[in-house]
Amino acid sequence: MLRITSRQNPRLRDTAQLLASARERRKAGRCVLEGEHLVAVYAERRGAPEVLVVSEPFLARPGIEALCRRFGERTLVVPEALFGSIAVLPAGVGVLAVVPTPRLPASEGGDFCILLDGVQDPGNAGSILRTAAAAGVTHAFLSRHCAFAWAPKVLRAAMGAHFHLEIHEDVDLPAWAERYRDRGGRVVATVRDGGTDLYRSTLVRPLALAVGNEGAGLSPALVAVSSAKVTIPMPGGMESLNAAAAAAVALFECVRRFSDR
Repeated sequence: MLRITSRQNPRLRDTAQLLASARERRKAGRCVLEGEHLVAVYAERRGAPEVLVVSEPFLARPGIEALCRRFGERTLVVPEALFGSIAVLPAGVGVLAVVPTPRLPASEGGDFCILLDGVQDPGNAGSILRTAAAAGVTHAFLSRHCAFAWAPKVLRAAMGAHFHLEIHEDVDLPAWAERYRDRGGRVVATVRDGGTDLYRSTLVRPLALAVGNEGAGLSPALVAVSSAKVTIPMPGGMESLNAAAAAAVALFECVRRFSDR
């Protein structure tokens, strides 16, 4: 461990720049993980981060102390005030890790996939990824107009799901869906109106579930190449659900249906 008292330390300065700028994160191909849970999940599934930055009072936590011992020379321990000055972070974060942003080769997907079409709210994007991982989804495909999957708010909302999924960004979803369908997969488009009742629809593997933009829903091009359209019944009279809530309902109906077979 290296104790740092100056913001001018090159590794600390670099971490602060990455936290402050989405452009810098994309340019550098790196992202910043916030909090003990997220860093621990990364360490378990991917190994050592490039840099671990710890607020000194948090060394008393057994989990963070263990991370510091494990990644000794990569660890910067800084005073609480200095840690707080490098970025606006949620209370109680205490630890940051700089890691490479994974860039995976193009993929045709797996047995259970999620498609995010223009989901722009970082909290929604992260929540959908978290739910998808919990439901056993293996691959997530995000369109060009989705929130950046490796942005801090998305990472925070996903709670480690990024390291349980293959995440592919900037995907031409209609073209991908057409190939998936042509290979025998079923592409199920969630739509607000006019689809088959979700609970009466055919949900069989291999399946890719498509969830759309918070306001506009799915693009017409993606709906046009889907195998089926489904609508969640809402007897309470509301017009629609939040995108993350709709994804959760549909994903776990898939789980229920898969387990019945």
